[in-house]
Amino acid sequence: MRNPFRRSGSPYERRRTTPEGEPLESVEQGGRLSNPFVRIVIPAIIGIIILLFIVSASVKIVDAGYRGVLLKFGAVDTSVALNEGIHFVTPFRDSVIQMEVRTQKTVENAASASKDLQDVTTQVALNYRINPDRAQVVYQQLGFEYGNRVIAPAIQESVKQVTARFNAEELITKRETVKNQIEEQIKARLAPYNIVVDTISITEFQFSDQFRKAVEAKVEAQQRALQAQNDLRRIEIEAQQNEAKAVGEQKANVARADGIRQANVLQAEGESQAIKIIDQQLRTSPTYLEWLKTQRWDGKLPLVTGGGSAGTTPFIQIPMAEQGASVNSTAVRR
Repeated sequence: MRNPFRRSGSPYERRRTTPEGEPLESVEQGGRLSNPFVRIVIPAIIGIIILLFIVSASVKIVDAGYRGVLLKFGAVDTSVALNEGIHFVTPFRDSVIQMEVRTQKTVENAASASKDLQDVTTQVALNYRINPDRAQVVYQQLGFEYGNRVIAPAIQESVKQVTARFNAEELITKRETVKNQIEEQIKARLAPYNIVVDTISITEFQFSDQFRKAVEAKVEAQQRALQAQNDLRRIEIEAQQNEAKAVGEQKANVARADGIRQANVLQAEGESQAIKIIDQQLRTSPTYLEWLKTQRWDGKLPLVTGGGSAGTTPFIQIPMAEQGASVNSTAVRR
């Protein structure tokens, strides 16, 4: 038999041979290379993988609230901003960077001086967004650091300019005017950079401790002066009330005296008129005296009576016109 190992160049190769000495194919070569299915499937799988890789590189998705910036070999395509959704690009050449265009918020503290040279720190909250149609320009000019590069400096400078127009007291009393002017300044500064300002809010004014103490002292003095004015006004009103009350009582007393005097006059006139009527009746009708006694008798018997068995009627006072006074009538029996 032949030696199964033979030299092929410098290394040795292991060969299998038939009993007649004919070489046989190795198991490693015969199983794979002779199978046509294996020769087709492996390239197909490799091709599918390459195709998937190419497709994935050519399909880009822009998320909601963002705009896509198209880069061609790293250069920004300023002619278009990709909207939300799926986009097809040239693989291995194009790439997409996403820029957020939703409303964002930033808060800045700006230290400045007022018109009367009082130190004041203003806290400003800014709501802003990138112009969706110019997101690619913002990325090209500013990148992702546009907040630190243009927004913060714009807020600082605008606040310094506006607060210098007002004194410290006006910053508080004219807060709305100050806010509007700061907003106009910031909008004018950020518009060239394609950044849209929605709203701003002044959340706080911080003054020095010395100024706060001076303001508190002034407010307390004003409150004390107002309290003194209120007390003086109250005293004046109370004096006016007492005076009015005294005048009213005086008038009431005068009216009461006039009423009593008039009542006495009327009573005297009435009595005089009654005397005249009684006197007239006595002169014209003697029986009028008997009728008058019966009208004025109260139905009580007198405690003292004169002689006689029939008793007497009580004494009745009858005014007499000539004497101007009342006289006692004689006791008359029934």
